Amino acid sequence: MFFQKFVVTPRFSGGKYNGPEETRALWRFAICPARFIITGPLRHRGHLLSFSSTHSADPFYSLAQTSPFQVIAGEWRCFLCRCLQVTQATNQIVMNCADIDIITASFVPQGGEEINATGFNYQNEDEKVTLSFPSALQKGSGTLKVDFVGELNDKMKGFYRSKYTAATGESRYAAVTQFEATDARRAFPCWDEPAIKATFDIALIVPKDRVALSNMNVIDRKPYPEDENLVEMKFATTPIMSTYLVAFVIGEYDFVESQSSDGITVRVYTPIGKAEQGKFALEVATKTLPFYKDYFNVPYPLPKIDLIAIADFAAGESLETALLIDPKNSCSSSRQWVALVVGHELAHQWFGNLVTMEWWTHLWLNEGFASWIEYLCVDHCFPEYDIWTQFVSADYTRALELDALDSSHAIEVNVGHPSEVDEIFDAISYSKGASVIRMLHNYTGDEDFRKGMNAYLLKFQHKNASTEDLWDCLEQASGKPIAAVMSSWTKQMGFPIIEVEEEQVSDDRVLKISQKKFCASGPHSGEDCPSWMVPVSICTSEDPKCTKLKVLLDRPETSITVSGVAPDQWVKVNPGTVGFYRIQYSTAMLERLLPGVRDLSLQPVDRLGLQNDLFSLSRAGMISTVEVLKLMEAFVNEPNYTVWSDLSCNLGVLSSLLSHTDFHEEIQEFIRDLFTPIGLELGWDCKPGEGHLDALLRSLVLGKLGKAGHKPTLEEARRRFRDHVEGKPVLPADLRSPVYLTVLKHGDSATLDTMLKLHKQADMQEEKNRIERVLGAISAPDLIQKVLSFALSEEVRPQDTVSVIGGVAGSSKQGRKAAWKFVKDNWEELYNRYQGGFLISRLIKLTVDGFAVDKMAAEVKSFFESHPAPSAERTVQQCCENINLNVAWLKRDADDISQYLLQRRGPPV
Repeated sequence: MFFQKFVVTPRFSGGKYNGPEETRALWRFAICPARFIITGPLRHRGHLLSFSSTHSADPFYSLAQTSPFQVIAGEWRCFLCRCLQVTQATNQIVMNCADIDIITASFVPQGGEEINATGFNYQNEDEKVTLSFPSALQKGSGTLKVDFVGELNDKMKGFYRSKYTAATGESRYAAVTQFEATDARRAFPCWDEPAIKATFDIALIVPKDRVALSNMNVIDRKPYPEDENLVEMKFATTPIMSTYLVAFVIGEYDFVESQSSDGITVRVYTPIGKAEQGKFALEVATKTLPFYKDYFNVPYPLPKIDLIAIADFAAGESLETALLIDPKNSCSSSRQWVALVVGHELAHQWFGNLVTMEWWTHLWLNEGFASWIEYLCVDHCFPEYDIWTQFVSADYTRALELDALDSSHAIEVNVGHPSEVDEIFDAISYSKGASVIRMLHNYTGDEDFRKGMNAYLLKFQHKNASTEDLWDCLEQASGKPIAAVMSSWTKQMGFPIIEVEEEQVSDDRVLKISQKKFCASGPHSGEDCPSWMVPVSICTSEDPKCTKLKVLLDRPETSITVSGVAPDQWVKVNPGTVGFYRIQYSTAMLERLLPGVRDLSLQPVDRLGLQNDLFSLSRAGMISTVEVLKLMEAFVNEPNYTVWSDLSCNLGVLSSLLSHTDFHEEIQEFIRDLFTPIGLELGWDCKPGEGHLDALLRSLVLGKLGKAGHKPTLEEARRRFRDHVEGKPVLPADLRSPVYLTVLKHGDSATLDTMLKLHKQADMQEEKNRIERVLGAISAPDLIQKVLSFALSEEVRPQDTVSVIGGVAGSSKQGRKAAWKFVKDNWEELYNRYQGGFLISRLIKLTVDGFAVDKMAAEVKSFFESHPAPSAERTVQQCCENINLNVAWLKRDADDISQYLLQRRGPPV
């Protein structure tokens, strides 16, 4: 471990700002015991560029937006000087380096003469540079000097420019950084690995009327002597941290401020004029910091925390939508989203920043843990959200679906090349990681879990750790075989299906439980079948909320006796849907459980889990899809939002599949019949006493009915949409998505034009994103093309293009074909835009995952063989596998589904 000190000081050419034609910034860095100095000009055409740094670590929340300055093109030139300790004679120095051109380099031994490097060998694929010297650098200390030029890029990673719109409507740019996972090397040559930690001292020279932020609090602000329009701001020394946490951005901000109960200053920085929209995030953050302090029993290590929104961000939609809430124009789902994001990102201050993974193989320690505890945090702040039930639908089932594929991967993946890091920022690292931690928490119990977490954080604070280090601490705290249990879940891909049979013996129920690997194509049938150490819980109808028995299934099969179970009672495995596995009950057991769906005696999360398991079994060919449709009809009286949400999602999958048949309209009728009673009960307008979940359910149900062509819903949506456009009255935020979706799905060119006009007029990014997500619902072929062209226009932020194209692909068979052709035709532009990051994988998945035609898997594979996307290779494999699974599913069940849908008679629409 070495200590590193980092100083950034931008200055201007000749000490003066020379106007809009040229701006230069000198960057100085120092590293101790090796002094590491980078100085050089930042040049660009356009107005003065701005800098800042965010406090947050995660790529998902390294937020910052604004800067009144324009950047048209950019590069910076820097001079790096670093004192090194040479431990073994060498004539080469290897550093991480990407998109940087080195001009000169030299090494000055302490007390010796300067040795100029004679060659720079760039290993572009490995993102490294080797500096070669004419003679060996001898053992001892010395100074490395490097003069280099870098690019201010448009790739949304490294040091890049972020476009936003000022209040005047003018397009402007901020300069921002996004270094996680391996992009600090795009800003300066460095040793860009998580285990190489350092402290950082940051100073910024900036226009005096701008806000400058960094990881730490400001300790000095003074006029810059060479230019009265500038100020020099110095920030306190950071704790020791990894290079990927370094960041800088600057601009105009408003902010709201408060203090947490433990005295931490919290600020939420917003675009000018939108400070009020930061209040909800501020409320969440001030509740969250003390919660984590108490939960971990480790204080937050810094005196302040800043939350900031960046407009262009590679991990998804604009992060304004992850932070800003307008009381009048933000919907309930947006409030919930902001709460989860703030909970996730603040968790990283302990889990990721205070203790960092040793290497990217252990990425899931960062993301899986934060993805679990964000729900714990939101449940603490907003118990009315019933957020743990939503976790099962949003994360748990999503992870099961992906992990059932042959092209999945283990939670822990050996990472070598940087492109492999981006590839594992997926539902396995996040959602499966969170799910197995939830299972582990349940297995150890909250008290022992917290003891183990506290020991882990104290032992490794300001250091690096591996997965095994966490297991050791939890094992010592709980006395349970944590490492043995969890290794079976993190070191091998997949999960088991638990098959359950029962026998009544006197007053006891004897269960025979067996496990085998579950595959999306059916159970694993090979001899070398993997197995897991499975924490199994059991409840009965006597008390569905109470776990009656817990066992650890550490072999292929076993028998368990559940005492005191009457013959007429049901037995449920995995209450709470906590264990990460599917369940297949015997016919008799399933028949006992199904009345619990109708009479609601099964808990909502267990009703959801039962339906989701059966749907997955039908896709794998283990039961008939007709059996699942019959089960779905039993949910007609279901009151729970999250259960309906999961049903809706699965019916969406089935509707997409059946769009390849000539009886697609029959599944729409099925959806209308299923959702009509709950739609009538809810109505269009909120009633006194309704809460957060009622608003979410109303939006879901009306959207489902409208898309499926329910005539009363369509007519009312059109009426309310006309009033909304005319401003009499404006639609409540929670109704906008279902109304927009409905009128577009059954709309014409005038409808689309109106929607595009609303998009242009929208002041909130949330509203723009809401419209972008539903534009693809339009049906006419020429209008589909118009939407696709709009996706690449200046009207849509670069990262939001993916949502527009994905919306087209997900709305209809015709849309899917058009979107795939559009992606192929515009591949070079799209790939260059996203440079192999998270968004390229998301674009591929959204565009092709829904195909169910024999030739399509081969076509997709062939296209990406000739148009390589290294960071999305696994995504391409998964999409091809899903297409083949869809084809098999359709061939196997289409006739039975058709017969069932045609023979049933629902009420008239």
